[in-house]
Parts: sequence; C-alpha cells; structure tokens
Amino acid sequence: MKDDRHSPFRNAHTDRKAVEGAPDTPQTRSPAYALAFADDEFMCRDELRPVRLQLELLKPEMMMNEANVASTIVMFGGARIPDPEHKEKARTQTLSDLSHFYTEAQIFAKLMTQKSMESGGTENVVVTGGGPGVMEAGNRGAYEAGGRSIGLNIVLPFEQAPNSYVTPDLAFNFHYFAIRKMHFLMRARAITVFPGGFGTLDELFEALTLIQTGRMERVPFLLFGRAFWEKIINWDALADAGTISQDDLDLFRFVDTAQEAIDIIDTWGSTEKRGQVPGR
Repeated sequence: MKDDRHSPFRNAHTDRKAVEGAPDTPQTRSPAYALAFADDEFMCRDELRPVRLQLELLKPEMMMNEANVASTIVMFGGARIPDPEHKEKARTQTLSDLSHFYTEAQIFAKLMTQKSMESGGTENVVVTGGGPGVMEAGNRGAYEAGGRSIGLNIVLPFEQAPNSYVTPDLAFNFHYFAIRKMHFLMRARAITVFPGGFGTLDELFEALTLIQTGRMERVPFLLFGRAFWEKIINWDALADAGTISQDDLDLFRFVDTAQEAIDIIDTWGSTEKRGQVPGR
C-alpha cells in the first residue's frame, strides 16, 4: 500500500503509536478518546456499515492491483464435494459420485494457470471462495502448476481457515456476501460452475442475471456436469414459461471435463455486452 511517510500531514501509523503511548488517565482510558479508525467498537457500530462496505471493496481491490492481478478465471462449486481419495467419507452416495468433479476442477485450474504463466501470470488468475471441496481443488490445481490463485473467504458460523493452497498474499476474508461477489466478477474473464448447493446456486444465478441484463460482458460461462444441472434445474421449463427467453439458454454451456472447458474458453468468440434483453 502507498507509503504516506512523506506526506505533509502526520501519518496514521505515527498518530496511532502516539496515542498508545499517552499517559494513563481517566480521559485517555475513555472510549471517546480513541482514534476513530483505531476504535474497533466504533467501527463495528451499525451506523458505520457504509464505511465497512467501502473498506471491504477497497482493500482487496488495492491489494490485487498491487499484485498485478489483471483478470481472473472464476471457479464456483460446492464445499462438500470430496477429494476422490476421501470419497468414502461423503455423507451421501451422490456426493461420493460427484467427487470426480474435484479432480476435473483441479485439472482445469492447473491447465488455466499454466496458460496464465505463459503470459506473465497476471491474466486469468484462478479465483475461488477459498474453502474446501471444489474451491480447494481449484486453488490446489493452480498451486501444482506453480502459479498464484486467489481465495475469497467469507466469515461463517462454522468458520474455517482458507484452504492451504491459496496464495497467502491473495487470501482475503469478507463479512459481506455482496462485496465478496463483486470481487468475484470485477475481473472475471470466464466463469465456471461446478455442482454445489445454495451458495453455488446463488453465485450462478447472480452472475447469469448480470450477463442476461447486459450489466456484464458475455464471458465464457461453463456449467460442469450436464447431468447434475439438468436434474436440479429444468432450464427448458423456464424458457417455455416465458420467464426467461430461449436466447438466454445460449448464455452458458455444459461441459464435463477440464479439457472441454479449456477448448470452449479458447473459442468462445465475442464477449460484447448485450444491448437488449430478448423477450422484453
């Protein structure tokens, strides 16, 4: 981050140290005396929510800029999908059977990272939610390729540490789901979605809505596992009902392997934003 030691104003670090060294008096012990930006209780007040939202947007943005992350490949997917080596511990047979998508996510991330490193490692950097399952597989593949990857963790009641394959300097933590999703998509050059649950579905449909409505470029959008996605979502029924346009079904493609995904990304064509929403 920018060093403000040569600013004509005293910098924040200096003043914070000065306050910490102040004499111990009733006045200096009062919460009122604490510097606002160094006062945790003050920063967590409901009235400070707009400031916290801004900080969560700004901190990762600044750090990714400083790390020269120019564009990303987004990998969404379920936290519960196991590594095939441990699939016997899966809570259901279906989860066990889906474990091969861990492998495909790992292979896909490795191949994409290798391509990224050929151009300096600043473009098409893999980004995941930083947790277990498909997210771990994505960061793991990038790690095995010798490249960087991003983890965008979120604070949950059952908080876990980022998986061990996330690049430490690109491991971020969020309080607000909305800001986290913004960071997923702000640099996205392709979006991949592996089988998952509510969180994955939320990410899938929010990203699709942005593309559908012309708010975001028509980047390659790939759903891994045709059988899974066609079983849980009746896509044609949405079009038949008229709640989406038939053309909206062309915004994404189904794939089953990492190599299929790479091939489609390489030949996707135009990513121009929609000018009009069909059927409206």
